[in-house]
Amino acid sequence: MSSRRAVVLGGTGGIGSAVARELLDVSGRGGDDWQVDVLARRGGPAADALTARGVTFTAGDRRDTSTLRDLLRPGADLVVDTVGLTRDDAVQLLPFLDDVGSSVFVSSRSVYVDEQGRHANSLDKPVFGGAVTELQPTVAAGDGDPTSRDGYGAAKVAAEQVLLDHGAPVTVLRPSKVYGVGIGRPREWFVVRRVLDGRERVLLADAGRSVDHTTAASGIGSLVRLVADAPDRRILNVADDSAPDALEIVRTIAAHLDHRFDEVLLDQDAPAFVGTTPWSSPSPFVLDTTAARALGWQPPTFASAVLPELDWLVETAHAVPAGSDVPWAADPFWDRMFDYGPEDAALALLSLGLG
Repeated sequence: MSSRRAVVLGGTGGIGSAVARELLDVSGRGGDDWQVDVLARRGGPAADALTARGVTFTAGDRRDTSTLRDLLRPGADLVVDTVGLTRDDAVQLLPFLDDVGSSVFVSSRSVYVDEQGRHANSLDKPVFGGAVTELQPTVAAGDGDPTSRDGYGAAKVAAEQVLLDHGAPVTVLRPSKVYGVGIGRPREWFVVRRVLDGRERVLLADAGRSVDHTTAASGIGSLVRLVADAPDRRILNVADDSAPDALEIVRTIAAHLDHRFDEVLLDQDAPAFVGTTPWSSPSPFVLDTTAARALGWQPPTFASAVLPELDWLVETAHAVPAGSDVPWAADPFWDRMFDYGPEDAALALLSLGLG
C-alpha cells in the first residue's frame, strides 16, 4: 500500500467534502493510503468532521496566490478544484500542474448549448434531441460577470480551456443538479420543508414529468478516485445512473421521511409558477455518461445516494434556533418556492372544478 497526497480546493463544500470522504474511505478499505489536505475559507462542522478523520485543514482563500503556493509547491498526486470558476482561477494553477499526478476541475453542464445557442441558465431553456455528450457545442469562452446568467458558463469554458491547453493530465468534470451532504443549494429542501411543514398535498407542474438530470456529490467523489489512477486530458460528464423525473424525486424523498403526499398533477393550464419545482424543465436535460463509465465508473442511483443528504437536511432544520432559518434560506433561488398561498388558491379552484 502506497501513500499518496491529495489537495482539495473548496474541500468543505458539498462536492469537496464528498471527494475527501471517498479518498479516506478507500484508505479504510485497504487501498492506497491517501493524505488529504483541504482548503476552504473557514472552518465549521464539515471541517471538524474531516479533521477528525485525519484530514489536514487550511483556512484560506483559493484565489490567494500565496496560500495556493504553500499547498501545491510540494507537489501532489491529485489536485481537485471544486471552486475554480474563471480564466484567472485556472491560470493560478498552471505553475503547479507539472508536479501533480492528476488534476480535476469541476465545471458544469451549464456550458452546453443547443442548436439555438440556449444553455441551462438562459431564460429560454435549451432543447436537446437526446442525451448530451461531451461533444455537444458549448458557449463561447468569456471573461464577463461569472455570476450572471450568460457569464457563468462562459467563465467555466474559459477555465476549462486554459487547463486543457496546458498539456498536463487534467480531467474536466461536468455535473448536473448536484446534491449531497453540505451542498450549498440543496434542491431537495423543496420537498423536505413541505414534509416538515406538514403539507398534505404537493402540486407538480407538467404532471411531474419534468426531467433534469441529477448528480450525487458522492458519485463525483468516486469518479475522482478513478481518474486519480488514470490521469489524462479529457472532459467527462458526471451524473446519476438514470435521470428521475420530478414526481419520482418527490416520491423518493417523501418515502424516506415516512410521508405520503396527495399528489396533484397539474397540466399546462395551471397558474404560472404553481407546481414549479427545482427539477422543472420544459424539455429533458440528460447527460450521457458513457465516457465516464468506460473507465469502470458506476454512477449511483438517486434513490440511494440522496438519503444521507435528506437526513442532514432534517437534522439541520431541527437544530436551527427558534426564530432563525436554515443557512441556505437567504438564497434568492428559494423565492416563491414556499409561498403556499398560490398553491392553496389553486387547490381551492380545483376543488370547485374551476381549475
